[in-house]
Amino acid sequence: MYQLILFDVDGVFLSEERCFDASALAVWELLYAPHFLHIRDNSFSTTPKEEEIREIRKKVFQNDTILDWMKDRGINANWDMVYLVFTAQLMHALKAVEKSYAKEWLSNPITEDSLSELKEYIRGFDPDFRSFFSIFDETNGKLNRDELLVYFNSYVKEHFGVEVDYFSRISTLWEIGSSVYQEWYFGEELFLEEEGYTRTKGKQGFLFQEIPLAPLAELRQLLADLQVKQIALGIGTGRPWLEMEVPLREMGLLDYFHPNRVITATDVVLAEKQYPKEAPLGKPHPYTYLLGFLGKEAADNIALQYPLPIEEGHRILVVGDSVADFLAAQKLGFHFAATLTGLTGQEARGKFEELGADYILDDVRQLRSVVMA
Repeated sequence: MYQLILFDVDGVFLSEERCFDASALAVWELLYAPHFLHIRDNSFSTTPKEEEIREIRKKVFQNDTILDWMKDRGINANWDMVYLVFTAQLMHALKAVEKSYAKEWLSNPITEDSLSELKEYIRGFDPDFRSFFSIFDETNGKLNRDELLVYFNSYVKEHFGVEVDYFSRISTLWEIGSSVYQEWYFGEELFLEEEGYTRTKGKQGFLFQEIPLAPLAELRQLLADLQVKQIALGIGTGRPWLEMEVPLREMGLLDYFHPNRVITATDVVLAEKQYPKEAPLGKPHPYTYLLGFLGKEAADNIALQYPLPIEEGHRILVVGDSVADFLAAQKLGFHFAATLTGLTGQEARGKFEELGADYILDDVRQLRSVVMA
């Protein structure tokens, strides 16, 4: 019998579709908006129609093949996806300008102002999102999540002759991308309320358009039945607090989880800022689920030094949809149940069979057959 079950949110309870839409729109804004690179006139709107969103996502993520490539390598956070896809295009854009200018521009950390200044030198550059994969050809595609997030430091040294260390998670460029993503996801009004400013007008946001992956009544009953069996329930998600809290509360799911075991990207980013040498701490790093096991009030230094795998790990179950979730659970010695309601759906079955997931579920409702048999 499991004592504790820790759930991912995206691909388990909520569809990832709107998060991926917001990610694609964030990359598009960074490339085309007048306040960023402004590569081409009249290509950016804060109020795209649904068919335009579909087309933008199709281009940016190449029919989701780029998303699948990143997820296979442990990239699970939308902020990281925005950073990698945009930075790949930024490298191609810098190759199209005078090398002396590119070297000078790269010699300083990237800011919103410096991105805006660059637009005067790259007008006419035509992004080719298919080229994303060519950026990583020289690595034979073998990089894992941690290596991918710092990869552009070595890339810039090799291709531009500039030694830098600012291509990483919690860098200025990463924070710009994550902020633009948040603005799309929250919408103008909520972003202004949370951050105190807006870059643009008119964004409606996706926060209140979330799609549950099963009928809500059935999800609530599942969680209630698990509580009856005296199993503690927690969350380990790559979403920041508000992105998790609003939809789960609106759907009547949040109160089933112990507050001390609800761990979000907000907790992870705070820990990374306190212990920058330990970053990145997002999944597949075990920190998110480890803190869910120890409890949110555990000191970060204790969590980061906790001996792994955990002795009683067989009493803990992680439920997630991604390779990153599996790898985090594996490092902790926890059991893992894969849900086939993520990006690639049933196609992910073979991947999780190969990895050796303890359970593979068509959707989270099949957890009953695992816990209540």
